[in-house]
Amino acid sequence: MTRPGPKPHAAALLYAREYRAGLMDRRTFLARATALGVAIPVAHGLIGLPAPARAGARPRAGGTLRIQMDCHAPTDPRRYDRSDLANATRGIAEYLVEVQPDGALRPMLLAGWRVNGEATEYLLNLRPGVMWNNGAPFTAEDVEANILGWCDASVPGNSMAARMAALMQGGRAAPGAVEVLDRHSLRLRLGKPDGTLMLGMADYPAAIQHRDLIGTPVLEHGIGTGAFRIDEVRPGERIVLSRNPDHGYWGAAYLDRAEFLDHGPDPAAWLAGARADAFDMTHETVSGFVDAFTALGWVESTVATSSTVVIRPNREAEVNGIRPYADPRVRRALALAVDNAIALELGLAGRGQVSTNNYHVAQGVHPDHADFPPHERNIPEARRLMEAAGMTGFEHDLVSLDDDYRRNTADAVAAQLRDAGFRVKRTLLPTAGFWAGWTGYPFSATDWNHRETGIQLLNLGYRSDAAWNETGFRDAAFDALLDKATAIADSTARRAVMGELQRRMVEDGTAIIPYWRALCRHHRPGLAGAGMHPKFEINIHHLGWT
Repeated sequence: MTRPGPKPHAAALLYAREYRAGLMDRRTFLARATALGVAIPVAHGLIGLPAPARAGARPRAGGTLRIQMDCHAPTDPRRYDRSDLANATRGIAEYLVEVQPDGALRPMLLAGWRVNGEATEYLLNLRPGVMWNNGAPFTAEDVEANILGWCDASVPGNSMAARMAALMQGGRAAPGAVEVLDRHSLRLRLGKPDGTLMLGMADYPAAIQHRDLIGTPVLEHGIGTGAFRIDEVRPGERIVLSRNPDHGYWGAAYLDRAEFLDHGPDPAAWLAGARADAFDMTHETVSGFVDAFTALGWVESTVATSSTVVIRPNREAEVNGIRPYADPRVRRALALAVDNAIALELGLAGRGQVSTNNYHVAQGVHPDHADFPPHERNIPEARRLMEAAGMTGFEHDLVSLDDDYRRNTADAVAAQLRDAGFRVKRTLLPTAGFWAGWTGYPFSATDWNHRETGIQLLNLGYRSDAAWNETGFRDAAFDALLDKATAIADSTARRAVMGELQRRMVEDGTAIIPYWRALCRHHRPGLAGAGMHPKFEINIHHLGWT
């Protein structure tokens, strides 16, 4: 029997009115309403739409699916910093909730949740009958252990701490923040309002582990609630999972076997592999190869997102005994020397939209984006600032992956900086080498995935103590504004504070954020559930051959 909890969040009705008035799009409405506990069919009903139906033909049981994707060494899920790390383990370690391609949150290991009017109390109800593949029942104690682990800021690289900040105090979960009510329900008490908490629990580092295995790699122990088991793990080559015949899975799964195959960072090798019948589906089809894959007769799937490449100086990094990017004049000069439209054209072949300005909030995608004057290239001012900082003769070393769009984008930025009269060299690294130290490079290009709101990205990348803070930007006043913005559950009302956060990033020269990517994936005809997800998610439970 489910315990009574807080009343449903009244803001969903306000969101529905804003949708009907044309103030937000369907994706934004679904993400905001379902994050506050409104069931997907109810959310559709609030805006006068029928309940969503299954898209396409239902998969048949059986078969093998081969997926082109980077295959990384196993690690603690809390330290996942790439979507492909999670994709390799979703068949074993599942999530409390998942984000649908249309932006709605779907319950997975949760049966549902309720949020109070202030977004300070959450009641989580677990799906009954779920079992771990070692025979143990899945209970509220498992969820409690995972949330406490997410709130442990002492774990290096644990980005979940930034998502769970409203539950934390002193680098840990606050006393009484997580309360087990019974075998299948928990209550979360937040120290400050946060309407994005469930979105954080859907993000890829939030894979649910058995309570005795927190902090261990899924691909080493293989314990989970999912339908699959480990057959083979060879980082840099392949990760193979197969259906576990000894586990009574709670949900639906179709495939007998899924193979993740690493064809390296060169998209030309991916195209050659597709032509040679080496795999059936891409993790992503990068911009310069979209037309070539479509010409093979493969199905193309494209979605607009807030994914981007961040070209950022790290103000804390030392080069030859100095910190070249500690001076805001240097950072601002770099940004003013770049035309973001050129970076979009040369980096992505124009497949996306130019960012309004150099802050990590996407216009037209993020509901909390505030209107802001557009960025304009200004070479004379860039030179003046660099000269005033005494850094005209300094050689900037722009580091990036040696792949496709990230390399091309960094090349486009480097060329423009040289045109402005600055000395720039380029360092290209292989995948493993780049990600081993991605937060510490003095000047580098990093790709960032889509998030449903701008405040999520600012908390993940620019809060002083965030695990993914790669710019070295640490400002108590900025953190206080982040707290204020995060506490505003209504994304529209949040814009007033977001405008100030955006202004500070631009004036600080925090980073060059040139565009927002349109993401594409290709797959062979006859494969169901393989459309491109805004966050690159691949859940092999949902995939199958028709």
